[in-house]
Amino acid sequence: MGNEKSIVIAADIFPDVLPIFPIFDRPLFPKMMVPIIVAENDAKKIVRKALEASPSYLGLVLAKSQPNVRSLQRKEDLHTIGVVGKIVQIRESEPDQPVPIMLQLLERFEILDLMGKPPVFLAKVEYWHTVEMTANEELKAYSISIIDCIKEMMQMKPLVQEELQLLMSRLDINDPGTLADFAAFTASTSGEELQKILETKSIRARIEEALILLKKELEISKLQVQINKRIEERLTTQQREFFLKEQLKEIKKELGLTKDDTDTEVEKFKKRIKLLKLTPEAKTRVDEELEKLRLIPPSSPEFNVTRAYLDWLTILPWGKYSNDKYDLARASKILDQDHHGLNDVKERILEFISVGKIKGNLSGSIILLVGPPGVGKTSIGQSIAKSLGRRFFRFSLGGMRDEAEIKGHRRTYIGALPGKFINAIKTTKTSNPVIMLDEIDKIGASFVGDPASSLLEVLDPEQNQDFLDHYLDVRFDLSKVLFICTANQLETIPGPLLDRMEVIRLSGYILEDKVEIAKKHLIPKQLKKHGLTARKISLPDAVLHELIDGYAREAGVRGLENQIKKILRKSTKKIVESNLAKVSIQVEDLPEFLGRRVFQEEKLYQKPMVGVVKGLAYTSLGGATLYIEATKIVSNQPGYKQTGQLGNVMIESSEIAYTYVRSILGKKNKVRDFFAKHFIHLHVPAGATPKDGPSAGITMACALYSLALNKVMRNDIAMTGELSLNGRVMPIGGVKEKLLAAKRAKIANVIFPDENRMDFEELEDHIKEGITVHFAETFEQVRKICFPK
Repeated sequence: MGNEKSIVIAADIFPDVLPIFPIFDRPLFPKMMVPIIVAENDAKKIVRKALEASPSYLGLVLAKSQPNVRSLQRKEDLHTIGVVGKIVQIRESEPDQPVPIMLQLLERFEILDLMGKPPVFLAKVEYWHTVEMTANEELKAYSISIIDCIKEMMQMKPLVQEELQLLMSRLDINDPGTLADFAAFTASTSGEELQKILETKSIRARIEEALILLKKELEISKLQVQINKRIEERLTTQQREFFLKEQLKEIKKELGLTKDDTDTEVEKFKKRIKLLKLTPEAKTRVDEELEKLRLIPPSSPEFNVTRAYLDWLTILPWGKYSNDKYDLARASKILDQDHHGLNDVKERILEFISVGKIKGNLSGSIILLVGPPGVGKTSIGQSIAKSLGRRFFRFSLGGMRDEAEIKGHRRTYIGALPGKFINAIKTTKTSNPVIMLDEIDKIGASFVGDPASSLLEVLDPEQNQDFLDHYLDVRFDLSKVLFICTANQLETIPGPLLDRMEVIRLSGYILEDKVEIAKKHLIPKQLKKHGLTARKISLPDAVLHELIDGYAREAGVRGLENQIKKILRKSTKKIVESNLAKVSIQVEDLPEFLGRRVFQEEKLYQKPMVGVVKGLAYTSLGGATLYIEATKIVSNQPGYKQTGQLGNVMIESSEIAYTYVRSILGKKNKVRDFFAKHFIHLHVPAGATPKDGPSAGITMACALYSLALNKVMRNDIAMTGELSLNGRVMPIGGVKEKLLAAKRAKIANVIFPDENRMDFEELEDHIKEGITVHFAETFEQVRKICFPK
């Protein structure tokens, strides 16, 4: 600047070459006394090199920032500007101990050339000697500002107040260069920013940079003070509230107005106990736990465990029962309102309620409702609970693999809880609810236990009066509970479990039943859900017949309900888009609403064909019709094979049919030559569906007989029956389901084994209506019915 005048201060004569001592955190500034602890071996070598000369000087230079590096390996890693320090004191120590030294920092220098190799570098340097500034108003203003900042920081940082006071005592307002260096040294900024100030040769620029740093530091300090103040105020308020609350508690306790947490909990549990009829075992356990709760401090983790256990013990309805209603007329009315058809099932339920009326209770009763999906098993369970006036609780066993879900976790585990049955009792608040165990045929097993085996105790009337849940560890009487289980099939239910249950079968619905169910239940329910009324949608009986026959032939009504939903959604869209007052749906509109007909008439089999026979099957989804095809291949190697994903039992049944047909036709030379010169292939469509069971024996035998004699069988007949090796037709299961399947497929004639005659006669008349049933004891009788000529 034009008005600056400087005088160079006389100084020591410094060496032209200095050993370089690298600094790794932040640079040092001239005019200071600094203690340094030399710990690393490389640093000790540099100090020893400096001590070879007298006086001893070190060049202290900041190394460029590198994470986790504490030694200098490359010349490029050093900044070019440093400060020379004179070793004024050194204390000798053991070779493996740190060496403390005292340095007097004197002048800045610039490295001109760097020599040597790691760790000892020697630098040829040029010194920036301190210049003494003459009076300058601008520099004086900068100096005063710096001193004011330092004074303000002293008030905000009590921890460094003594250090700043010592610094203030050594500051000279007439030496702005040194003042700038000291001010920069006090700032808690990064080493690179301080290095910039060290490298600033102009005193005016340097003091300006130092002031900016101090101002930033001051702003941060003010912000810290504000944050600390807010936190202290909040803590003070919380502490004050805490002390006041504690004092209030003590005052209320002295006046008898309140009790501590333990007394409150104990009082709550005692009030509950007065309303219960605890068993002697439960009473003893509750008393023990209450005494234990009194002794445990509320801050202990065991306190919460004991409190939770007592909460479960005292919240259960010990000795509380709802009053059963054994009114048969009321029960019949409820069942008829909730369900259409299923007369045999309703009769069984009314018989069951009659027994309860005479006996006085329904203890020891476990009902198993078996049937295809969508036939109303769950809703029948709800109707039973409603007709008896009992609370209802349902949970699904499907996929359950953990025994603890049935019998609870032991209390040694964190987060332990009772099992599903105790939870059901707690939820229903009565000891005799109706508990429905859904999907009992889909229960699983794993390494954590077998839930099916755990159910044996629950569903055994002789054992469940002393049911022991692992969590409660106290016996609870489940004998008054009415258990209703549901399943799609019996085969996957373990034998011992099945033996404890009374089986009631729900076979499914015929077309007429489904039409009535749709009109009385499904359509009103879905109209309400879609915000529609009967005035806006018209679904005539003809449409429902076509809907059920073409899109929802399954045994239940769930598929039918889904199709009704689809129709109502599309109708709602039409009403909104076209602003229609009413949508009338006709039979020809169904493809537009639902797409292509799902159940097409089997055109392939409309005409009688050699080797093709219609059979009846029973699956977990209800009854079904299936076709069996047999064909021949001219071959020098006669044989027989079956396809269609057949199970072992069905394969054996087909081999019996093949052997039997060959045996009865073996006397005819022409037929004998047929089997000797042909390979026979029997197929059961559809190939992707697994099939098993013995009841297709006579069907497969008829297909082979038709093929061998090249005779066409009647096309208006379907059959089912197991065939023995000597030609007897043996009984089968699922008579009702198979008959319903025949009605759905519009089959006029059915062949059943003679031993199933009683099963057929027990069916309702509307199911038997329209079908001619033929009973056969032997295959010869079957042959005469199927091949009259």
